[in-house]
Amino acid sequence: MAAGQIRVGIGGWTFEPWRGTFYPEGLRQKDELAYVGQHLTATEINATYYGTQKAASFANWAKAVPDGFQFAVKASRYCTNRRVLAEAGESIAKFTGQGIAELGDKLGPILWQFMPTKKFDAEDFGAFLKLLPASVDGVKLRHALEVRHESFDDPAFLALARDSGAAVVFADHDEYPAIKGHDVGFSYSRLMRTREEEATGYPADQIAAWAKKAREQAKAGDVYAFFISGAKVRAPAAAQAMMVALK
Repeated sequence: MAAGQIRVGIGGWTFEPWRGTFYPEGLRQKDELAYVGQHLTATEINATYYGTQKAASFANWAKAVPDGFQFAVKASRYCTNRRVLAEAGESIAKFTGQGIAELGDKLGPILWQFMPTKKFDAEDFGAFLKLLPASVDGVKLRHALEVRHESFDDPAFLALARDSGAAVVFADHDEYPAIKGHDVGFSYSRLMRTREEEATGYPADQIAAWAKKAREQAKAGDVYAFFISGAKVRAPAAAQAMMVALK
């Protein structure tokens, strides 16, 4: 079996402190996504978490980056921040139908992020997973679940995720549980401990360790690793350092 592709990225592309640190001085804001596309291999779209975007926006984002680059799309909070997840069907349909298919082969996984207060309820979560579509407008969808409450560190949750083909996001974070899911053909990590005093966010030995882990994961499928949160100003440097370590 051929190894999967390893893509390394950041969260979004509009962040003022990156101007002059990651982005060159004088780079036009409208050219920032293209710059990300030239120097990294993936990014998360955060705007979709807060509100519906236009189909034309997705099409324009896809045009701004080179072949091989992919966007992970953060699902709407209206899908995940609710008491009864089984009732999210209408919100899920609205989210998946807003135009994400315009990304085409530049569409990476859908990130379904749950609040730290959301506890695992096997029946309700199982019903939610059944609502996630396998495709939209002919474009295949892959789903990644980011759960943040320790109750999800449960074999029942891991089995539900595996059986639905959804990846469990591995979070490197001071407070959220680092849950390791089953092999479902791709993996998704969110690395959130970058430190501002470290030029590359993480020390070199830790960057090397993440690169080694990614190579192992790639034996089973595509790998997505995003440096986000923490000292966000260092995220692009961390991502670039990991890409160098992977060479």
